[in-house]
Amino acid sequence: MKVLIIGGGGREHAIAWKTAQSPSVQKLYCAPGNAGIAEIAECVDIKVMDTDKQIAFAKEHEIDLTIIGPDDPLVAGAADAFAAAGLRVFGPNKSAARLEGSKSFSKDLMKKYGIPTAAYETFDLAEDAFTYLETAKMPIVLKADGLALGKGVLICNTREEAKDGVKALMLDKQFGSSGDRIVVEEFMTGREVSVLSFVDGNTIKVMTSAQDHKRAKDGDQGLNTGGMGTFSPSPFYTKEMADFCQLHIYEPTVQALKAEGIEFKGIIFFGLMLTKEGPKLLEYNARFGDPETQVVLPRMKNDIVEAFEACIDGNLDQIDLEFEDNAAVCVVLASEGYPEHYEKGLPIKGLPAFRDKSGYYAFHAGSCFNENEEAVTNGGRVLGITALGPDLMEARKNAYEATEWISFENKYMRNDIGKAIDDVSGKDR
Repeated sequence: MKVLIIGGGGREHAIAWKTAQSPSVQKLYCAPGNAGIAEIAECVDIKVMDTDKQIAFAKEHEIDLTIIGPDDPLVAGAADAFAAAGLRVFGPNKSAARLEGSKSFSKDLMKKYGIPTAAYETFDLAEDAFTYLETAKMPIVLKADGLALGKGVLICNTREEAKDGVKALMLDKQFGSSGDRIVVEEFMTGREVSVLSFVDGNTIKVMTSAQDHKRAKDGDQGLNTGGMGTFSPSPFYTKEMADFCQLHIYEPTVQALKAEGIEFKGIIFFGLMLTKEGPKLLEYNARFGDPETQVVLPRMKNDIVEAFEACIDGNLDQIDLEFEDNAAVCVVLASEGYPEHYEKGLPIKGLPAFRDKSGYYAFHAGSCFNENEEAVTNGGRVLGITALGPDLMEARKNAYEATEWISFENKYMRNDIGKAIDDVSGKDR
């Protein structure tokens, strides 16, 4: 097979790495890719949102399967365009991608079909949101309805903060048209857990659990980011919780989509909150998570291309997903100043250290080559340093050890990724 992956981040590097292991894959392309992906795939200089050029490339090079990584092209209908061109594609169509593309759509779906989630209200006018906030219970959560690079969620502790948040989203257009409509949601407390799944329109197969760390600084302080690190599995996500979620969240979601006449084929990412009342659904994503993918796929035993094809062909029920009985931790190396202002083009040293080390990975999130063919920084999140271990403690130790092999100017990372695993009883040390 010839396979094309759309995207150029850490998620796509992990997908490319896993896809390259499939014996059915003869040639791998990535558009646009990055300096890390270039080691295992031929990178093509086509932008993520340039679907027409991607389709022309796929036809010219007789691509057998295209995998769409990021949310933006999916929500814009890239999968529909590939299918209409007679090309085989993995990723939900535009209608199904609304599960991520519109918070109000997904919340209404949860409410209609009794999927446990936080109480919420939706607003199209800032004035109405301001009025609602006058009597709403604090703290409260504001969400931009549309895509916002994973950063369109504001947790507001006071009424003043909440009003400022509405202003930023709806009036100042901090995230452009994504904030034209907002969802105002009850604040829930508990552990957050991410669960990825394959879906073929009828069957859902759930992967192993992971936990992300969204805030930029240690102790979950600072601004929201695309994710500063992850670990897998989550020790807080017990078998009882998994069984509850299967019965009340995962299966009902697939049935709800079917009942609405929506065929979902691809990845559904469930963002869960483990509350005192039981697991509740925070949000859906319609693609692999980043950086959750970097800890989930290294633990996956299956041929990922077989899983992709089973989703497309509607025979996912014939796939038994299996994961190693181990653990993985990913620590994101970012550029100082992320997620706001940061420098690019800084040489990255130490990458060869990962080539001969089993169980250690440097997944490139924001990198490219300079005129001297050196790998340099090209984004806020630069690398996802991932390591395996027999348990979470060992995997965490290995990952932080491996972060020392890499150097670049203004290198920044959180030093407490996976700190919660120090005490599995649920109390942080």
